[in-house]
Amino acid sequence: MRQQLLRSGAEELTYEIRGIVKKARQVEALGYSMTWENIGDPIQKSNHVPEWMKEIVADLMKDDKTYGYADSKGMLETRKFLAELNNERGGSQITAEDILFFNGLGDAIAKLYQFLIPTARIIGPSPAYSTHSSAEAAHANAAPITYKLDPDNQWLPDMEDLYLKVRYNPSIVGILIINPDNPTGMVYPREVLEAFVKIAKEFNLLLITDEIYQNITYNGITAVPLAEVIGDRPAISLKGISKEFPWPGSRCGWMEFYNRESSKEFSKLCQTLENAKMIEVCSTILPQLAIPKIMKHPAYFKYREEANAQIGKRSEWMSEILGDIPGIKFNPTQGAFYNTIVFDEGVLKEDQFLPIEDEKLQTLLDSWLEEKNMPMDKRFVYNLLAAEQICVVPISSFCSDLRGFRVTLLEENEEVFKNTFRRLGRAIMQYLKS
Repeated sequence: MRQQLLRSGAEELTYEIRGIVKKARQVEALGYSMTWENIGDPIQKSNHVPEWMKEIVADLMKDDKTYGYADSKGMLETRKFLAELNNERGGSQITAEDILFFNGLGDAIAKLYQFLIPTARIIGPSPAYSTHSSAEAAHANAAPITYKLDPDNQWLPDMEDLYLKVRYNPSIVGILIINPDNPTGMVYPREVLEAFVKIAKEFNLLLITDEIYQNITYNGITAVPLAEVIGDRPAISLKGISKEFPWPGSRCGWMEFYNRESSKEFSKLCQTLENAKMIEVCSTILPQLAIPKIMKHPAYFKYREEANAQIGKRSEWMSEILGDIPGIKFNPTQGAFYNTIVFDEGVLKEDQFLPIEDEKLQTLLDSWLEEKNMPMDKRFVYNLLAAEQICVVPISSFCSDLRGFRVTLLEENEEVFKNTFRRLGRAIMQYLKS
C-alpha cells in the first residue's frame, strides 16, 4: 500500500473465544458433532425464551415507532426507567441524562477505550475478559496492565498487587472491575468493592465496572452494585440485556455515568462518548423499547429467580464432578455462568496427549500443534477439541500467566450437562497421566 494502513496497537485486538471456533468447524467438517463451551450464549445451550417475553417483542414490532430512530442517547422512557431502578437501591443517584445506549457492550467498551489518550491506562483483572483487555491494549499499543485474581482465594483480587501497581505506575487513570466476574464466576463482597473505592480515592482514579451479570447470582450470593459504595468517585457502570433476558442477538447495552460533575476530565469523557453516539445517530431501538416492558412484567422476577436457581444447581453438579480431580484448582462459581479451571503449577508437559483413533482428526490436531510458542493450556484445549469434541477456551487467552480453561454453566439439559463434564473430567485425568 502507498502508506501504512493500521494504527499502532490495532494488532492487539484478539478474541480467542470466537477464534477457536475455526478449529472446531474443521472437526465438524469431518462429521463430528461439537459440544460448545466457548461462548456465553444461552440460546445455543437449550435455553428457551419465555412466551410472554416473545409476545412483548412481537407486539412492539407491530408498532410503527419501533422502526424509526431512537434518541441518540437512547429511548428517554427506557433511560428514565433504568435510572429509577438504580436510584431505588440507594447509593449514587443518576438521571436519564446519565445513561447512554450502545449496540451491545462490545460497542460500548470499544468506544470507551477509543477516546482515551494512549498514555492513559486502565488496569483490569487477570484473568481478563478479552474484549476489555484487547481494547485497552490496542488503544495503548502495549500489553494490558492487570491485577491478579487469586485461584487459591476463591478468585478474589490480590489487593496488595493492585495497590502497588497503581502506586508505582502513574499512567494508570482508572480501575476496571468485572462483577460478577467473567471468566471466573466470582462475585465481589462489599468490603472488596469498598477497598477498590479506597484506592481510587487515594490516587484520584476513575472506576469502571462491567455489571452485565449483576442479576445472575445464585446459591445464596448476591452482587453489590458499585453505585452503592462509590460515594463521590467518578465511575461508569456497563450493563446490558444479552445474558439476563436472555437476548444476546439484541446487541443492546448501556453506560451509566456516576458523579459526572465530580471531575472536569470525567465530564469531558462522558460528553465525548455522547457526541460519538450522535455522529453514529443512535443504537437499535427495538430492544430498548422492550426493556421496561419485560422488566416490569409480573413474571419477570420469578423467571430470573428460577433461571438463577438452575445455574446454581449446575454449579453444584460441576463441583461434584470436577471438584476433587488431582492436578487442578477448582472454585465453585457464585455468579455469571462461567467457571475457570486452573492446572496446578508444573503438571502440564509438552509431551502430554489424549488418544485419538481417527487418523484424520490426529492429522488435524498435529497441524494445530505446529503453532510456535504455544501455551501448554492451549495444547490441552486442542487435544480436548480433537479427542472429545468439547470446545473450551484456554485461560492463557484471557491475559493470564495461569494455565487452564474456561467453561460455561449454560447447558439446560441435565443429562447432556453431566455427560459433558464427566467426559471433561476423564480427559483431564487421562491427559495429566499420559
